[in-house]
Amino acid sequence: MAVLDIAAPIVVYDVATGAGVGEVPALLLGAIGPVLSSVLSVVFRRRLDEFSVFILTVIVIGALTSLLFDDPRLLLLKESALTGLIGLVFLGSLLARRPVMFYFGRRFATNGDPGRLAWWEGLWRYEGFRRTQRGMTAMWGLGLLGEAVVRGVLTFLLPVATMVVVNAVVPAVVIGGLVVATTVWGRRSARAGAARAAAAEGADPISA
Repeated sequence: MAVLDIAAPIVVYDVATGAGVGEVPALLLGAIGPVLSSVLSVVFRRRLDEFSVFILTVIVIGALTSLLFDDPRLLLLKESALTGLIGLVFLGSLLARRPVMFYFGRRFATNGDPGRLAWWEGLWRYEGFRRTQRGMTAMWGLGLLGEAVVRGVLTFLLPVATMVVVNAVVPAVVIGGLVVATTVWGRRSARAGAARAAAAEGADPISA
C-alpha cells in the first residue's frame, strides 16, 4: 500500500506533466493511488466499522472537493486543509463522551472479536485508560493540525513539483511517528495499569 500512497502520486505527476498534461489534471491523476489504497484496505478487511466509515468519508470529501479547483496550489492546499480538518475532529472529540482514539483503538485491538470488544469497552471504567485515550487523541489532533499548517505554508513557498513530493512523504512520516508514539504510550499505559491492578490485589506488579 505504501507504493500507492507515496510513490504513485510522485511518479504519476512526473510522467503526466512530462507527457504534456497540465498540472491540475496531473495532480488529480496522482491522487488515484492513495484513493485506491484506502478503498482496497477497506475491501480486504471486509468490515465496515467507525474507522472504515471515517476513511471512506475522507476519501469522498477529498475526491469531490478536488473537482472544484483549477489552480494547482489550491488543489495542493486542499490536502493540507483536509488533514487539518481531521486534526480538528480529533480535538473536538475530546468534548464528546468518548474520544476518537477510543474507537480507533477498539478497531485495531479487537479486530471485531465479540469477546475482545467487551473487554475493550470494559476498560473505559478505569480512569487511567480514559486519560490515556484522551491524551492520545490530543496528540493526534495537534500533530495532524500542526502538520497541515506547515504544509499549507510550504504550498505557497515551494514549486508545485516539490510540493507533490512533500504532500506524499511528509504525511506518511508524521503519521508513522504518531503510530510509533501511540504504540509506545499504549504499552506503557498497559504496564502501569497492570501494576496498579496487582498492587490493589496485594500482589507483585506484573513485569513487562
